[in-house]
Amino acid sequence: MSSIKIECVLRENCRCGESPVWEEAANSLLFVDIPAKKVCRWDSLSKSVQHMTVDAPISSVALRQGRGYVATIGTKFCALNWENQSAVALATVDKDKKNNRFNDGKVDPAGRYFAGTMAEETAPAVLERHQGSLYSLFPDGHVEKYFDQVDISNGLDWSLDHKIFYYIDSLSYSVDAFDYDLQTGKISNRRSVYKLEKEEQIPDGMCIDTEGKLWVACYNGGRVIRLDPETGKRLQTVKLPVDKTTSCCFGGKDYSEMYVTCARDGMDPESLLKQPEAGGIFKITGLGVKGIPPYPYAG
Repeated sequence: MSSIKIECVLRENCRCGESPVWEEAANSLLFVDIPAKKVCRWDSLSKSVQHMTVDAPISSVALRQGRGYVATIGTKFCALNWENQSAVALATVDKDKKNNRFNDGKVDPAGRYFAGTMAEETAPAVLERHQGSLYSLFPDGHVEKYFDQVDISNGLDWSLDHKIFYYIDSLSYSVDAFDYDLQTGKISNRRSVYKLEKEEQIPDGMCIDTEGKLWVACYNGGRVIRLDPETGKRLQTVKLPVDKTTSCCFGGKDYSEMYVTCARDGMDPESLLKQPEAGGIFKITGLGVKGIPPYPYAG
């Protein structure tokens, strides 16, 4: 395991960096800084970063078939046009909950954009509980709600055969699985496949590798962990030099690099001195596994 290398490739000082997505066509990493209300695009070749600012917290971003991106901004699913820096609402959720916002989101293999909501935090991971729900924006533009009573809707991904949907509600300290019907987008039979241990702290963003194993970023745990969802066992722990690791994705030319986002909100000056790269983007190489390309929203 000594070949694993961890480097901070971008010292962005994100207040809460999230939702890393590899855009193969541009050799770039997309990610958001939620409270700063901005989406960022880091070019891995030129090492330059571009920003686009929106009018509400932006919690996830995804590729869109054809061109452009989609994102969750406030309680809206939006289309993003990078060229003219505009965001156009496609649908709005949780209209009865003025204090809510979207959190993590990801596109399924059929091109549906899944994303869940939560109450706005008063401090990191401190919020009114059971206010969130899980939604999906279908390619035809309609939205379906799956369930409510969610605390912090977070990491999500699908098994390689597309028959299982994996999902994290952070304050349950569990990685859950549902049976998944790719044709209809229906989910059923919720169960826990992994319960986090105390030192792993809070499960946040998640991605899958080509062996069907899950990688989960552990907020306040300063690590990503690799899980086998079939046995419920942790296979690997990779520790980072920052505590508030938030999400992860695979990227690079053959999807053998892992990119990890993190946060600095809620850290005191002493912690920031010890962790000067907090809020940066990290690249992990030498894991010996690859990921799969992200799916684009089909609408």
